[in-house]
Amino acid sequence: MSAAIDNSEDLRMARLQEILESGAMRSAQRLLKTLTPAEIAHLLESLPQAKRDILWSLIDPTIEGEVLVSLSDEVKAELVKDMDAASWLAATENLDLDDLTDLVQDMPETVVDEVMSALDDQHRHRLEAMLSYPEDTAGGLMNTDTVTVRPEVTLDVVLRYLRRLGEDMPSDTDALFVVNRDDEYLGVLPLWKLVSGNPEDTVAEVMTLALSPLPVDMPASEVARYFETHDISSAPVVDDRGRLLGRITVDDVVDVIREEGEHQFMGQAGLSEEEDMFAPVLASTRRRAVWLGVNLLTAFLASWVIGLFEETLSKYVALAVLMPIVASMGGIAGSQTLTLAIRGIALGQLTGKNARHLLLKELAVGILNGIIWAIVVGIIAGVWFDNPRLAVLIAMAIVINLLFAAFSGAVLPLALKRFGIDPALAGSVLLTTVTDVVGFFAFLGLASLFLV
Repeated sequence: MSAAIDNSEDLRMARLQEILESGAMRSAQRLLKTLTPAEIAHLLESLPQAKRDILWSLIDPTIEGEVLVSLSDEVKAELVKDMDAASWLAATENLDLDDLTDLVQDMPETVVDEVMSALDDQHRHRLEAMLSYPEDTAGGLMNTDTVTVRPEVTLDVVLRYLRRLGEDMPSDTDALFVVNRDDEYLGVLPLWKLVSGNPEDTVAEVMTLALSPLPVDMPASEVARYFETHDISSAPVVDDRGRLLGRITVDDVVDVIREEGEHQFMGQAGLSEEEDMFAPVLASTRRRAVWLGVNLLTAFLASWVIGLFEETLSKYVALAVLMPIVASMGGIAGSQTLTLAIRGIALGQLTGKNARHLLLKELAVGILNGIIWAIVVGIIAGVWFDNPRLAVLIAMAIVINLLFAAFSGAVLPLALKRFGIDPALAGSVLLTTVTDVVGFFAFLGLASLFLV
């Protein structure tokens, strides 16, 4: 079923791109109405800049806000740079508070004032409270629009209260939060317990205490792990005094998980997760030039090490043929350990307390793999160049480099994190430097000692 849905969406998006190519704007506008805001956002990110502007002009103003919320920051910034105050007001009119909070941060200050003045007092105070928390914390993810009940009331009273709320009840409500007269969080009343329980029972008798509240300053990554480990759809957020501030729903957590995954993947190439695939050439060139420059410096370092053994290389051409193998084997082995460590840090599984166990395990893996592939490469090199001593030397160099690769792959991410540097961005560049330098130095150094 899911595959059929995915194919249907792909077909509609492909059809829309064809219509844009042909210039049939009315047909494109009709087809746009069959897509959700998230699908439209996906399509916008898949189009070159010129077609992106055309499509944006065809979108119904009443859903522009929902589309903007689903866009990456870079694409969003490009689309909204020419929006006036009236367009912003129309785009934000029907947004939930948590989505409005995200969007307000991209607006010009003059527009923010108009949006704020358009809200009633209650929603304005809630929005101001949500904006006071960092974006990457529980407070930045939460929605203050919640339904609370007291523990002493009966389920029948709660049901009548919900009927009065009607359409004013927040969307995606799967549970009610139980608070005392000081708004301190006490527990959760799931809707299934409410509708299936005895109407005469009190909330205190049927509520659950199993769901712990999230501190308002909890990092977004930890919030995502909490949802994963507890398999929940929503969670309460409290301040340092235990007072209920709002709730986080699973749709916000999915966004966090997606962004973290994109960050890890794009970071390995020195790119931001917000990188626009169709960004202007000069902007993309400027961003990528930084990491190319860093990589160039590390390449010069590896070349300098090779230069130290120029005399040895001039006597044994076979060394120049074989030395990339040593560096490549170390680079792959180190990348495996590095990826494992970065993933462990991102998931909260790797800390300073258990890093020693990972290091010892990876060193053992490095030794075993080093011995296995040292034998294989040594035999091939010995037969190829008919030189047993050369075979032994490259075998020793591979074992040494795989050991250093395992050590660096496990230690570098933790060291970078301690110094406030993102391991996903800097880890691979530094690891490549280590494995290249150690690989070349070990192989050429051993050759200088035992062949010259």
